[in-house]
Amino acid sequence: MHELKTLATAGLITLTIAMPAHAQVISMATGAQGSLAYNSGQAVAVVANENGLTVRTQPLVGYMPLLNSGEIDFGYVNGAEAAFAYTGTGNFDREHPDVRLVGTMFPLTTGIMAPCDLGLESVNDLVGKSDLRVASEYTSSTIIPYYIEGTFATAGLSYSDFQNVPVSSFVDGINALGDGLVDIALVSLNAGAGQQAAVQLQDRGGLCYISMNDGEEALAAYTAVLPSGTIRALPQNENINGLQNWGANLVAVPWMLLANANVDEQVVYDLIKVIHQNQEALTASFGSFGSADFSAMAPANVTPYHPGAVRYYEEAGVSVNQ
Repeated sequence: MHELKTLATAGLITLTIAMPAHAQVISMATGAQGSLAYNSGQAVAVVANENGLTVRTQPLVGYMPLLNSGEIDFGYVNGAEAAFAYTGTGNFDREHPDVRLVGTMFPLTTGIMAPCDLGLESVNDLVGKSDLRVASEYTSSTIIPYYIEGTFATAGLSYSDFQNVPVSSFVDGINALGDGLVDIALVSLNAGAGQQAAVQLQDRGGLCYISMNDGEEALAAYTAVLPSGTIRALPQNENINGLQNWGANLVAVPWMLLANANVDEQVVYDLIKVIHQNQEALTASFGSFGSADFSAMAPANVTPYHPGAVRYYEEAGVSVNQ
């Protein structure tokens, strides 16, 4: 595994309102334009600026080193990568000891998909199917294989049990699925690329999720590969791509806001307060906030929470699981 490298950004996106000259400017990395980090970061910045804070967003890729060094104040990552970055494990080759959790924005739900005509309802149906081609490596998004490997682990399987087909990104894996180049790839719930791939595979019944196993043993096997997550059971739903034929257990990981450890406690307190008290406005800006559970914003993680966030949660009655 290798550390993701910071890419130069073409420019800065600044979101501000009229503020006193002494007001502190908060820097927030939001990922490349169109990414989940970008969309969620822009929503938070807009709402924060409307509520008396001055946030400057920066569309950076691979910004964990900048967050750790304090060159930027805030950034976004899923709960598993937060744990990997802090400990220097998984897809990070060194520790980032100065990153801190601020809180969960909303859950990420995803799972592995295959053409429906393969009849792969459960990961148990994959046992002995060594000819299946699985999207692998994901060189520009190296966390993705952990989702797939974690799902396999609930049935005692791993990448080594299948034919591996390297792809460069999350979307490239889905496109390979739609083009018939792979049999299995990771697809987020309601992802546009997944819906397009399903249309391409209409003559094969579209795409269906492969349900991971659940229960205590399955969860232990899954979290040994992908920490800071749960297994989410979803029922059959003819209106949701992948669930039209059967229900499935999918991966659920929190999408989280992080801060540098040295960001002023009051700044973190003020920002998480604005987020916690403005779910409706955030949802209007980016719909994924509609699935947030702001009564449970601080799930357990090996990465510690920033004291500014802890102080707000204690006042607001939100449990902090450290």
